Amino acid sequence: MAATDEDGSQPTIEHPLLAPDFLERRLYQLKLAGTAANHHTLVCLPTGLGKTTVSLLVTARRLDEVGGKSLMLAPTKPLVQQHADFYREALQISDEEIVVFTGDVSPDDRAELWDEATVVMATPQVIENDLVGSRLSLADVTHVTFDECHRATGDYAYNYIAERYHADAREPLVTGMSASPGGDEEAILEVCENLGLQEVEVMTEEDADVSEFTHDTDVEWERIDLPDEVLEIRDALNEVIKDRLEKLKELGVAKSTQPDQSQKDLNRMRAELQQLINNDQSEGFKGMSVHAEVMKLRQAVTLVETQSVEALRRYFDRQRNQARSSGASKASQRMVSDPRVREAMRNAENFDELHPKYRKARMLLAETLGLDGGDRVIVFTESRDTAEALTDFLSESFDAKRFVGQGDREGSDGMTQKQQQEVLDDFRAGEFEVLVSTSVAEEGLDVPEVDLVLFYEPVPTAIRSIQRKGRTGRQSEGRVVVLMAEDTRDEAYFWISRRREKEMESELRELKGMADEIEQELDAAQQSLAAFDTGAEVESNGGKSHDGNEYSSGNEGVSNQPGLQEFGSSHSESGTDVDGGPNDGADQDGEAVEDDGDVETPVPHAEGDAVEIVADQREMDANIARDLSRREEIEVRLETLDVGDYVCSDRVVVERKSVADFVDSLVGSDRSIFEQVGAMARHYSRPIVVVEGDGLYEQRDVHPNAVRGALSSLAVDFGASLLRTEDEADTTELLAVIAGREQELSDREVSVHGEKQSKTLAEQQEYVVSSIAEIGPVTARSLLEEFGTVEAVMIATEGELQEADGVGQVTAERIRDVIGSEYIG
Repeated sequence: MAATDEDGSQPTIEHPLLAPDFLERRLYQLKLAGTAANHHTLVCLPTGLGKTTVSLLVTARRLDEVGGKSLMLAPTKPLVQQHADFYREALQISDEEIVVFTGDVSPDDRAELWDEATVVMATPQVIENDLVGSRLSLADVTHVTFDECHRATGDYAYNYIAERYHADAREPLVTGMSASPGGDEEAILEVCENLGLQEVEVMTEEDADVSEFTHDTDVEWERIDLPDEVLEIRDALNEVIKDRLEKLKELGVAKSTQPDQSQKDLNRMRAELQQLINNDQSEGFKGMSVHAEVMKLRQAVTLVETQSVEALRRYFDRQRNQARSSGASKASQRMVSDPRVREAMRNAENFDELHPKYRKARMLLAETLGLDGGDRVIVFTESRDTAEALTDFLSESFDAKRFVGQGDREGSDGMTQKQQQEVLDDFRAGEFEVLVSTSVAEEGLDVPEVDLVLFYEPVPTAIRSIQRKGRTGRQSEGRVVVLMAEDTRDEAYFWISRRREKEMESELRELKGMADEIEQELDAAQQSLAAFDTGAEVESNGGKSHDGNEYSSGNEGVSNQPGLQEFGSSHSESGTDVDGGPNDGADQDGEAVEDDGDVETPVPHAEGDAVEIVADQREMDANIARDLSRREEIEVRLETLDVGDYVCSDRVVVERKSVADFVDSLVGSDRSIFEQVGAMARHYSRPIVVVEGDGLYEQRDVHPNAVRGALSSLAVDFGASLLRTEDEADTTELLAVIAGREQELSDREVSVHGEKQSKTLAEQQEYVVSSIAEIGPVTARSLLEEFGTVEAVMIATEGELQEADGVGQVTAERIRDVIGSEYIG
């Protein structure tokens, strides 16, 4: 343990914004915080050794010396709440200034809370939506922490938030935190690039400053022999898999019929089948169904090999129920009807022995909690079925509770955030001794140190394995035990995990302190971040700031502050006045606007008078709203729109469809494109349908003339404009031009309720009739032409209604049902 003061107490950190005697003084945390206070830094520290404390120290420093507000992002609601609780204890600011943003807080409330908050704890999706919807500004945020930052890959919300933060904040500082940022150098560099990180600080349990706060935790593995009855169930299922793979081999997508194919090979098969479907080849649809069955069977094999027969029984029950349900997939029906699968189901039902993994788990818990006098144990498993069945089994001998995710599914209720918090609080308080958890407890949740971490099965990724092992050995010696079923996927996963962990540790050590090399690896787009704020000024001053201090590599864009090694000294000794520092006067408005010259283009509004586009929140699955929000001349507002996807003025609403979605809406959608455009036309005088992508006449088995007929009807019968775009980027440009022309050239306002316009008598009559059972304008005109008045339509019999063109028995029945049924409010 750390050295104590003369009176035997542990030394603590003193700072004007930190609660007295709250934080134990740990040199490694102060070193990490010192770097993170001066650079955009990736902080890598084993789970449980205080990454959050490092972020807290940097936040306190920035709030005290720079001001503004701090934002901390975490991927789950429980983790966000946990961070908020910790900050409220540690910081000497009022609890009301530390607010929590999750999807449970309404957008209007978030906008109001943001203005008053000093520290915001949030899930990334919420902040992303609020940024896109122009509900908040990052200009005054002086420190952002990305917790579990290894998630910053692909299209994850962290990436967009980081991009906006570097562009919008006046004095940005980014800290990324993870126990395991990636499996190789490329993955770690991707995280750095996406978050704009320029410095990597790594501490492991082997570092002297850290080792005094940890204990060795050796990983033990227990090999389990599966009984013959279990192996027979597995072998029967594998025979079915081989049979299905043979069919895929005949289609030319499978290279082997061995049931232990890698997931990579299975993904490749799926991609090739999808290509066949895209080419409108029937073999693709048939093969995709067989592939889905293979995946279901492989899941069954995984459960019986690595989990338990009880977990397999629960899985079979769900598959049987799915096969009986309406709209069941052919894959489900075919699987449960195969004689070999049915035999495996019967054998699973008849297996009444104790699974060997259950037996070993109970024995290890008895040793730890009984013979060794331990207090707490965590059991991790990949399967919720196993977590629930194992909790029931272990509860017969120990005080055990489950800890699973929030989502409900058939036969299994999830846990609410409140229930999760109560279970963790009880576990910390020693109210029960065994926590049986799925992966939900892996990332960052403050689960107390335990005497035993039991892996019910090996974890195939280094990230998750490291996070799980971090739960023991922090304060006292603990054990990590992995159960491995012999000659099963357990063994393969185990060795994969070991290899990846060694690779990650090696990569982290190579990257330690190598900011220069990281910058050279980042692509040109990330390199441009090195020039923001201080970059141009440093160059013009010969590499020096206003006060003449030289900048070290990786320090661009962050105030030239001393490290936190002196955090324990008084404010007057350690503080630095950053007013007038190198960030002042930075110009972030240097984007030139192209002018084609041949086409009349809107001139961007003056500052504070941006073009506004209202986007439907459900369109966030696409990148269009995000891309529009990046433009200074455009302000995006997110709403839940009644009609359309984008509102560009009080008369223009746009419905965006990919070519596949457009054809689906003609033949297989719950709500046809005609109903959607009809609703748009009732509220907006200029409805527009954008059809995005290529191959409009090559989708599904729809004849091209049917598609042309639909396009004609939308244009002629509904008065909709039909525009084609190549992709999302093209659609983005089109929306920007439409909104600019409407608002700047035509001086029109934006209204999510549409343009208030007077309708002719005929239009009003058509509107009334078309609203009956949502029959639409075309059928409404036919009925009015047949009967002459709205009143005559209303009193017509079912048979008389069918005399109108386009009205069949079903439509007539629906109309009469709406008109003639008693109103029940």
